[in-house]
Amino acid sequence: MNIIVVGGTGQLGQCLQEAIKTKKTDYNFIFLSSKDLNYTDQEQTAAIFRKYIPVFCLNCAAYTAVDLAEDEKEQAFAVNQYAVRNLAEQCNLYNTTLIHISTDFVFNGDCSVPLTEELPVNPVNVYGLSKLKGEQEIQGILEKHYIIRTSWLYSENAANFVKTMLNLAKNRDHLSVIYDQVGTPTYAMDLANIILKFIALEQPLYGLYHYSNEGVASWYDFAKAVFEFAEVDMKITPVSSAAFVTRAKRPHFSVLDKSKIKAALNIEIPYWRDSLNRCIQRI
Repeated sequence: MNIIVVGGTGQLGQCLQEAIKTKKTDYNFIFLSSKDLNYTDQEQTAAIFRKYIPVFCLNCAAYTAVDLAEDEKEQAFAVNQYAVRNLAEQCNLYNTTLIHISTDFVFNGDCSVPLTEELPVNPVNVYGLSKLKGEQEIQGILEKHYIIRTSWLYSENAANFVKTMLNLAKNRDHLSVIYDQVGTPTYAMDLANIILKFIALEQPLYGLYHYSNEGVASWYDFAKAVFEFAEVDMKITPVSSAAFVTRAKRPHFSVLDKSKIKAALNIEIPYWRDSLNRCIQRI
């Protein structure tokens, strides 16, 4: 029984590769890089599905350059919407279950309570809108799907906030970090294990879910914790978003409510600082 992982060599894909090493499974995971599959190409996508006839398709790929997306709108929508439609159509054709990773950026950040799956969406940038359109493509085409919205993803793999902070520390002793954008960091290894739990369900519970680690943090809090656990002496100054002019607007509040996924999978979710400490030790 084949499972194809689109974006299989990216941050989450690498974490999935690591996670399955400790699991007994009857599934054969095929990790596809962008060289193996350009899933914006309908013919290539169809050929992959004909070859593997997967029971699950895990979509860990995305266009994630938030600022660049404001100028590369066509590319952002090509990857985050139209390519996702290609996957959904092939999944529908082969009776494949699609597990798709989405984002907290589908919200505008104006809410002040944890965000549930039922709340209205209203992206404030092109990236968020393109990801929302991808969700809607899946929902309109395919019944057998899981959409998992997550936030502030990091790991020991690929490029992310944690590794950026550690790299900056090699040449600096002072950083300014935003304090007025609040959310929850998510360790990609924890998310990888959640994906495996959905695959292992005896009775499917298709639909839309939110997942991040527990707790609340600003980017300033996140950075402080990175250097604390890495035992790096770094002076950090908290600054407002206005101090950093970016091409794309960011949500100021994107704490996700995880009640639905906790009930569905009967799980406890690790606190963000505990998961970050585990990641730092691995790095």
